[in-house]
Amino acid sequence: MQLCYAIVDVFAEAPLQGNPAAIVFDADALDGARMQAIAREFNLSETAFILKPQDAAHTAHVRIFTPRSEVPFAGHPNIGAAFALANDRPLRGDDLVFEESAGLVRLQLERVGERAIGASLTAPQTLSTQEAPSVAAVAAALGLRASDIVTSTHPPITASVGLEFMFVEVSDVAALGKARAHLPAFDLIRGSHGIEGVHLYVKWPAAEGAHIQARNLSPYDGIGEDPATGSATASLTALLAQLDPRSDCDFRLKARQGVEIGRASLLNGLVSKRNGRVAPSVVSGHCVAAMQGLLTVS
Repeated sequence: MQLCYAIVDVFAEAPLQGNPAAIVFDADALDGARMQAIAREFNLSETAFILKPQDAAHTAHVRIFTPRSEVPFAGHPNIGAAFALANDRPLRGDDLVFEESAGLVRLQLERVGERAIGASLTAPQTLSTQEAPSVAAVAAALGLRASDIVTSTHPPITASVGLEFMFVEVSDVAALGKARAHLPAFDLIRGSHGIEGVHLYVKWPAAEGAHIQARNLSPYDGIGEDPATGSATASLTALLAQLDPRSDCDFRLKARQGVEIGRASLLNGLVSKRNGRVAPSVVSGHCVAAMQGLLTVS
């Protein structure tokens, strides 16, 4: 059996930047074990498999795998899948709906003329948060000093809009650059709080939101560091909007990621807050087609 696939650089402003995602089309004949093996073969941070939707009103059913496990939702493979589908086949329109374990994921293609150049994604869930480990425990897990971690906006906190991360604000770009997953200490916070991935960021003030530079460390997923993490950006946008003292605002987050590993990425987050309630967040970015081919499986 042969299946068509595409690799798309997501949140990329130029070729060979952003976060590459593998998209496997028409994967209905594959079971989960075979999908996991294919994701290990690609060895990218995530691989998305496009299946027929369970509800004909939706665009597709999508399953997403890291090299080691299936995840209920992710940002860049969804945006990459929308872009890849637009390049592969006629669609009923530019508003797409993907069925996923975390819920329905709604996307809107961005075009220049007839050409798709990217997409926006609405998170499948509203923001939920949980308490994270102590500053001392988090600093040890990241090879940082406690003084490198900023707590004035929020202490280390776990948040999700469909996929969970711990969010840690650090003092400056130097602290961001020197962070490393220290496994013995990371194992401790994984055991105590279920921490699988950490999204670190440095924040600069902006007129209507925030500009940040970020890194995403996930030592257990087979990749180690993600060049661009749409699901984390969506969660962080919602978290910072919730913490904003304004009861009504349209909070925007402009995020640079992947700089430290040579995969510069640009992600844009947006969330509406009305009467103190934060709506599902939106994350968007551009895509560049990197390659396409045939995948042979038995």
